Amino acid sequence: MATYLDRIVARHREVAALDSRPLAALVEAALRAAPVRGFRAALDGVPHLAVISEVKRRSPSKGELNAGLDPAALAQAYERGGASCLSVLTDEEFFGGSVADLQAARGACSLPVLRKDFTVSERDVVDARLMGADCVLLIAAALAPSELIGFHRLAVEIGLDVLVEIHDEPELEVALAAGATLVGVNQRDLVTFQVDHERALRMAGVMPAGVVRVAESGVRGAADAASLRAAGYHAVLAGETLVTSADPPAPVGALTRA
Repeated sequence: MATYLDRIVARHREVAALDSRPLAALVEAALRAAPVRGFRAALDGVPHLAVISEVKRRSPSKGELNAGLDPAALAQAYERGGASCLSVLTDEEFFGGSVADLQAARGACSLPVLRKDFTVSERDVVDARLMGADCVLLIAAALAPSELIGFHRLAVEIGLDVLVEIHDEPELEVALAAGATLVGVNQRDLVTFQVDHERALRMAGVMPAGVVRVAESGVRGAADAASLRAAGYHAVLAGETLVTSADPPAPVGALTRA
């Protein structure tokens, strides 16, 4: 039975297969792009739990979350609340995001921005840099080990930070082999889409020193954040709790104080 991730990645691979833009020219343009804001450094440089606040209109599992959100206004609200970084969905078909959302959010604040999407090709990596992102997401479960290693190398070459998302110990091994120093543990099960907090707590203990640890998905509030910080996480990535809030700065601030 195909999972949400299987269906989404298959669709992205179909689109990528039709992309015939010369890669060398894209890389050349990326190397001339404006300087990035340091995403990893922003998470590692604060004395409290860092928060990556997400701009997310909808999800396959929950449907509409905040379809009419203003990405610029939300980015500013997150920054006022004390967020260290932003995560912006650019997948249109499944999450209702766009490149325009990322550019509007980044242009309205001073925070580094993660392009949250399903990266399945070298052109996807370069596109993240060209659209103005500071960090690209690589999902271990969606990529062959050789792809993960190659995409990570390319991202670093063109100046991007890389968040490698994992779910278990074998995926962590591949992430570390790729040179990952920023690793996110997705607490959401890819088959059932249910949240498993124990996964993140378990994985924190097997990550080596020097890796900035991020807990993703299912961070419902300060109590969850406090347990994750105690387990050794440097940051949490929060989306649904924030985009559905009537006062986004408040829950962001609560997470930073956990």
